Order: sequence, then C-alpha cells, then structure tokens
Amino acid sequence: MKAKHPKDTFVVMSELILPNDTNVLGNLMGGRLMHWMDIAAAIAAQKHCNCPVVTASVDNVSFANPIKLGNLLTIEAKLTRSFNTSMEVFLRVWGEDLTTQYKYKSNEAYLTFVALDPHGKPRRVPELFPETEEEQQMFDGALRRRQLRLVLGGKMKVEDAGELRALFVKP
Repeated sequence: MKAKHPKDTFVVMSELILPNDTNVLGNLMGGRLMHWMDIAAAIAAQKHCNCPVVTASVDNVSFANPIKLGNLLTIEAKLTRSFNTSMEVFLRVWGEDLTTQYKYKSNEAYLTFVALDPHGKPRRVPELFPETEEEQQMFDGALRRRQLRLVLGGKMKVEDAGELRALFVKP
C-alpha cells in the first residue's frame, strides 16, 4: 500500500445557490450544506484509499457567515491524517458573491470516514505524510481530535486517551 500526501486527496467542489437550496431568509440551508460537505469529504477519502468509504463522524459545524441565494459555494477538502481504517478530512467552506467579487469564509469542519472492503468490513488505508508546516500541524492535532471523538462517543475511556489525559485527569 503506497503512502500518499494531503495534496493527493485535495478536492474542490462548487455549487451555485438556487432558490430550492435556501430557507425563508434566502440563506443556504444547513442540511443542504452538510450534504455537499459529506460528498466532498467522501471523495477526498476515496482518493486516498481507492475504495468505498462511510461517514463515521462529523465534528462541530459552526456557521460563521451565511451563504446567500445566488452566491457561489466552494468546498475545499483534504485529508489531515489516516489511522488504521479511518481517515480525518478537513473542509473549508467559502461563499462568494460573484457580482461584487466578494469571497468570504462560511465555515470549517472535520469529518471522519472508514474505508470498506468488498464485504463491507473496515479495511486498512495507506499512510498519509504531511509536506507543509500547516499539514504537519493538522496531522499532529488529528490524534487529539480522534481521541476526543472516541471519548465523547463512549468508545474510549478518558484514562486511555494519552493525548488528552492531562486535560481531564488530575495527577
């Protein structure tokens, strides 16, 4: 299994926000955005492992700025780290008013995917090697984010979360 770099998983997806995508305020509906984010992140994960993937978790999705009717939505996604069978994908979401050429950040999020074999069981994924300083920082932080997800999901005890233990357990 050949290791890959974050740039090998980079995905850019764009959508024009139409009336059917908006709420009564003329803003993109959060559920529609999350649908598109899930697709972009899944493509990035599949580019890494070259097999089907399923969404395992979605971290906090906070909306900094609404994306308005008629604006362009752009989602950028790429892997930050791979583990045994799972992969963390980071997404940045931008809105853009094309008539005024104003681009703004809507939100960021982390999604986790699990690679599947032909029988629908988790399978190993290639290693991911960061190349830039920013990629290295995201790679390093991914272990803490993973442990936090597992603790919050009841799949790991705080005492076993080596990267987080000092935050939660008194010496």
